[in-house]
Amino acid sequence: MSWKLHNAMWCGLVGKEDGTDEPPISLDRMLELTKNAEHDGLKYDGVDLFLFFPHLDIDGTKESAYGIADKIQSYGFDIGSLVAPVWEPTGGGAAMGSKEEREKFIAAVKKACTYAKHLNEHGARKYGQIRIDSACSPEAWSADAPANSKLIAETFREAGKIAADHGERLVAEGEICWGGMHSWKHMKELLEMVDMPGTVGLQADMAHTYLYLMGFNCPEHALLKDGYSEEEFWAAYKVMTDALAPWVMDFHVAQNDGSVHGTGSHDKTGRHCAPFAENGKLDIVKCSNYWLYDEKGNVRNENLKHMCWDGCMFPNKVMEEGTIWKDILNVMSKVRDQEAALAR
Repeated sequence: MSWKLHNAMWCGLVGKEDGTDEPPISLDRMLELTKNAEHDGLKYDGVDLFLFFPHLDIDGTKESAYGIADKIQSYGFDIGSLVAPVWEPTGGGAAMGSKEEREKFIAAVKKACTYAKHLNEHGARKYGQIRIDSACSPEAWSADAPANSKLIAETFREAGKIAADHGERLVAEGEICWGGMHSWKHMKELLEMVDMPGTVGLQADMAHTYLYLMGFNCPEHALLKDGYSEEEFWAAYKVMTDALAPWVMDFHVAQNDGSVHGTGSHDKTGRHCAPFAENGKLDIVKCSNYWLYDEKGNVRNENLKHMCWDGCMFPNKVMEEGTIWKDILNVMSKVRDQEAALAR
């Protein structure tokens, strides 16, 4: 399968704050770093975008969206998946929140769909999904878990209808910091409650889903304990991917060192690390096989046209080093070009 290889531009924004040692990295600089990356002649095909300042203005005109598309194409890139600004700090609201908060969540999805339409009409975007999260914490969700999951599902379903009307699909990122999505079981249950397969699915990030195995923020759903064996790891990985992989419509290649990390508005989330880090917990190529192929070697989702590297919360110093992008392209090419029959 010839998946396109993308880089995530939001790595220059998430966890970055003006006036700190980790200020935001401009879209121009992120594009430049991505363009300069090369491994054995291999280059990135495109980028995925966070629809927020300072990279772009989601409330801008069609002409301003075309200007962003022109800029990205000038670097030789296609545009893939987009992140809708559904969180309160970005103008959205909790999917399980008050009527006003939920309306803000829906408004953010509408804006993202409109922006996507501009990029599609321009021609710079030919594939990709729109990412959402519940935009609430596991702690807040746990105050009334059944009722809050029902509210999140209702909000996601309403957002899914809007996306479908625009010819778009929504993907909820499986990540331990989002209430109702903070364990592999809760994630599966939520998608089943929404019940819009093919329209509302999962964005699987390999770094975040590793923490599902360990039960961070939801110990009762842990599939592994510290000191696990390799045999135990693969058995647990199969349980998780059997449950979630059928829902995957967007895929992030990433590595995790088994720790959690909080920066900016993100609290206790997965720590992405370099692909070949000595303390990395994942065999990235083999793990990706579980997400991308079924046990018979068939591609799970033919609508998945690209995969994206997510180095979210990498220090700026790391991202400014040319070697990191070469290593990332190296491992992404191995993921893309692996045999579907990779041993399970």
